[in-house]
Amino acid sequence: MSRPSSTGPSANKTCSKQQQHTPSPAAATLISAGPGSSTLPTAAAVITGPGSPVSPQHHELASLFECPVCFDYVLPPILQCQAGHLVCNQCRQKLTCCPTCRGPLTPSIRNLAMEKVASAVLFPCKYASTGCSLALHHTEKPEHEDVCAFRPYACPCPGASCKWQGSLETVMPHLMHAHKSITTLQGEDIVFLATDINLPGAVDWVMMQSCFGHHFMLVLEKQEKYEGHQQFFAIVLLIGTRKQADNFAYRLELNGNRRRLTWEATPRSIHDGVATAIMNSDCLAFDTAIAHLFADNGNLGINVTISTCCP
Repeated sequence: MSRPSSTGPSANKTCSKQQQHTPSPAAATLISAGPGSSTLPTAAAVITGPGSPVSPQHHELASLFECPVCFDYVLPPILQCQAGHLVCNQCRQKLTCCPTCRGPLTPSIRNLAMEKVASAVLFPCKYASTGCSLALHHTEKPEHEDVCAFRPYACPCPGASCKWQGSLETVMPHLMHAHKSITTLQGEDIVFLATDINLPGAVDWVMMQSCFGHHFMLVLEKQEKYEGHQQFFAIVLLIGTRKQADNFAYRLELNGNRRRLTWEATPRSIHDGVATAIMNSDCLAFDTAIAHLFADNGNLGINVTISTCCP
């Protein structure tokens, strides 16, 4: 049997409590939510296999490319100051002088020799300190770090008000402590009831669903694409990794007035986030007119079903 939970809107992208709304006895109400030298060591070893674990010799060579400001690596195109000191391109844009010798950074001087060396070096992932053991070619490093499983998780609540980051194991404790207004319902089949969908502006509705030993975040987001035209986006996120998310499927269903609208998909990991899903159209999207076809007195019920996928 489905258990409905009603969620009120969270205007201005914040999670807050609201007056209890009980559409049925089982309903719950929620309002959401440095070295600067370019001299090479004489005995340094160059690693040539992609995805290799980091060796001491590798660390010694890669350390020559360490930015003295952010301690990340200086990757091609490599620019130096007039004295030969290196600084990464991101930090260089924020500086007026060399952080090592205080000399001028202009005119820009390209260090082609170090660029050639960088092409023969495998650099540790920036998340090595949190467990990633891979070393990659500089052209592969940015793409890997965007999807690295050891990358810190941001708070999955939609909006930009919460800047928290942490490990996967600390996501749920963070939500329970910092976003206490988010309700969690048990079971693979529930009803997500968003209240007051006619409120103007950008609004979020958020709740949690717990089943199969995992937690899922249900998000309904309303955006105003342009004046007078609003659109709704509904999605399910797994509080887990992308690999774990592939083991599940979810179905969102709107019913009412002899009509039915259904969306089925694999849940996104919270590593991806709501914004990525919306940008890639990987969610249930509908406009205000469709929302009103299924709404009852300004409240919209969405049936949510989580299932496991066969291996």
